[in-house]
Amino acid sequence: MTGLPLNSRLSDLARRPAVAGVVAGIALAGAITAPLAAQGASYGRIVTNDLGQCAAGKGPAVRITVTGLKSSDGHLFVRTYYARSGDWLVSKRYTIRVDARPQKGSTTVCVPLPAAGDYAIAVQHDANGNRKTDFSTDGAGMSNNPKIKKILGLVPRPPGLEKVRFSAGAGVTSMTIAIQYM
Repeated sequence: MTGLPLNSRLSDLARRPAVAGVVAGIALAGAITAPLAAQGASYGRIVTNDLGQCAAGKGPAVRITVTGLKSSDGHLFVRTYYARSGDWLVSKRYTIRVDARPQKGSTTVCVPLPAAGDYAIAVQHDANGNRKTDFSTDGAGMSNNPKIKKILGLVPRPPGLEKVRFSAGAGVTSMTIAIQYM
């Protein structure tokens, strides 16, 4: 037995000097071990393409040259994910989505990052502009440019996180992502 009445509330306990230190220690330990999402990681932020965020001295950010675009029609969506299997290509689990206008051939996009670290990027050319994934018309590409294979020759199968993971520093990281059309 601790000698404390059973009906003591946590707030009453926290006022006792011997217990207050324990409560503060538990709170601190919880903050240290809480999942990243609870420590300020954000998801689903949508921004427009601002190349000024990739200027010299800026960052962290990724300057991406998207190549192989068949047309200037539709939309270009660049989604950046934390390099965690629980986030990669999961709906609304991207940290930043940059919406840009595609230009036939190539387009440059700047993706601001919340911090330096490991990420993965997926680019979608919504060629007909319907904001849906149409495997027969849309194009896609990913960081490190892995081949996008098809399951039974029909449905694209995205590469695993280990093939698309990259590290971004405190400045501006540059990369090229080639769009593949199915």
